[in-house]
Amino acid sequence: MKTRLATAFLSALVFSAVTASTQLPSTWVSSTQVSSTQVSSSQIDAIFARLKSGNGPGVAVLVVRNGRTVFRRGYGVTDLRTLHPIDAKKNFRLASFTKQFTAACIMLLAREGKLHYDDHLSDFFPEFPEYGKSITVRNLLNHTSGLPDYGELLMKQYPDTPPEKVPQILDAGVLKLLEQQTSGEFPPGTKWEYSNSGYAVLAMIVEKVSGKTFGQFLQERIFTPLKMTNTVAYEKGKNEVPHRAYGHTRTDVKAKDDGFHETDQSPTSAVLGDGGIYSSLEDLAKWDRALRDHTLLSAAEMQPALTPVQPSGGLPKLDDKTVSYGFGWFLDPYGGHKRMSHDGETIGFRTTIQRFTDDGLTIIVLANRTDINPEELALKVADLYFK
Repeated sequence: MKTRLATAFLSALVFSAVTASTQLPSTWVSSTQVSSTQVSSSQIDAIFARLKSGNGPGVAVLVVRNGRTVFRRGYGVTDLRTLHPIDAKKNFRLASFTKQFTAACIMLLAREGKLHYDDHLSDFFPEFPEYGKSITVRNLLNHTSGLPDYGELLMKQYPDTPPEKVPQILDAGVLKLLEQQTSGEFPPGTKWEYSNSGYAVLAMIVEKVSGKTFGQFLQERIFTPLKMTNTVAYEKGKNEVPHRAYGHTRTDVKAKDDGFHETDQSPTSAVLGDGGIYSSLEDLAKWDRALRDHTLLSAAEMQPALTPVQPSGGLPKLDDKTVSYGFGWFLDPYGGHKRMSHDGETIGFRTTIQRFTDDGLTIIVLANRTDINPEELALKVADLYFK
C-alpha cells in the first residue's frame, strides 16, 4: 500500500526473513478467554515468537475479544541505544493508522454543524485554485479527490537530493504545494486513489473550522475524553513522545544487533493528518472500546465512515485488487467475516488494526521494523478464532 512516500526510499534495500533470536521473557497481560472458541495465549505467542529479542526491534500485539483484553504482549526493544523492552505503554508511530483519527475529527465537526461532507475545498480555502471548487470533504475522506501526491511534488523540488537532506514538510506546507498546482489527477468522485494529500488537507480543515491546531483538537476532543494519556500528534520542538519506540530498517542479518539501523524520520514524517500520531497498545485498547461503545460518535454518526465509496468510474482498486473504503477505514471482509481495518506504513514502522465487529474481535499489531507484515500476522491470529 502506498501510504507514505518515504517507504519508496527504502525499496532498494533487501530485507531478509526474520530469524529467531535470543529467547527472552516477553511482556504480557491476561490470557483469559471469553468465547466458545478457545484460543490459548501460547497459540498466539507462537505466531510472534520468532520476534523475541533483547537487542533488536520488534512488535507490540493486542487482542481484544468481546470487550476484554485477552492477549497483550511485547517482543523486541524500542531502540538500539537503550534496549528498553517493548511493552503495552510503548508508543509507536501509527503512520496511516492515523487516518481513522483524522476522519473522526471531521465527523465530530460535522455532527456539530460546523462543516458538511459536501462542502467544497474552496469553501474553506478561497485562495485554492479552480480545481478545488469541485473537491468535497467527502472526496477527501474516501480518497476520491484526485489531489496530486504531495510526496512526489515535494521531491520534485529537490532533484538529485538524498532524502535525508530534504527538509521535512508540514500539513500547511502540503496545502501550499497543492495550491501551486493547476489541476487534479482526475475529476473528483470518478476514481479511487489512496491519497495522503487528502488527509493532510483534512487536518488543515480541522484547524480552519475549529480555530485550534490539529494536535490540540485531537487532544481535547479525542485523546483526553478517552483517557489516552500517552497518545500524541508529534510535533518536533513542540512536544515529546513518551515511552517512544523508534523505527528501524534491517540491512544485515549477520550483524550483532540482527542488522538493524534506526530509520525513524523522513521528509514526510512531520505531516500529521495522514500519519503523525504516536500511540500504544494501552491507549489503543481505549480507542477500540470507544468505537465499540460509540463513546464519541453514535452508530448513526459512524455510518458514513462505514459506507463504501462507489466512484462513478468503477470499483476502487489497490494494486489491481478491488477494495472497499469509507472514511479512514478499509471495509473489506475477511474469510466471510465483516471487517473494518487499516494498515500503516512509513519509514521504520509498520502497523495494523483489524476489527471484526460481528465477532467481537480486535487485533492490533505495531512494529518498529519494516521487514514484517503486521496485517498478515494479525490475520493469523484471527484464523485461530475463526477455525
